[in-house]
Amino acid sequence: MAKRYLLYLLRWQLSTPILAACLYLPFGVTEKTIIANLIGGLIFFWVDRFIFTSQALASQWEVADGVVCHDCKKIVSRGYRLVRAKNYDKTAAVPEFRCEKCSCMKSEQQKKKGITS
Repeated sequence: MAKRYLLYLLRWQLSTPILAACLYLPFGVTEKTIIANLIGGLIFFWVDRFIFTSQALASQWEVADGVVCHDCKKIVSRGYRLVRAKNYDKTAAVPEFRCEKCSCMKSEQQKKKGITS
């Protein structure tokens, strides 16, 4: 989430040159503002779409209540599984939920394989 937020803040800073350029147009303040917003909307719709829908920017976790841990076979009140991350996609797989302890161990194993959650 932090990576998305930083990209979003950077995106807002990139809109500054558009606003500055529109200040030199031979129109009133309201017209300049409308033109700047239209130009920004045409450009930054696509940037925002990438920031908020890109699978490369964030991992996706699923949490379920009352599951049997795939590793230790204990019944736990809450189980976790990594669904999608960079170079990792288990969306079509049979869910393997883990207790918090086993989930942490699995995450460490995945980090060694280059899968960051």
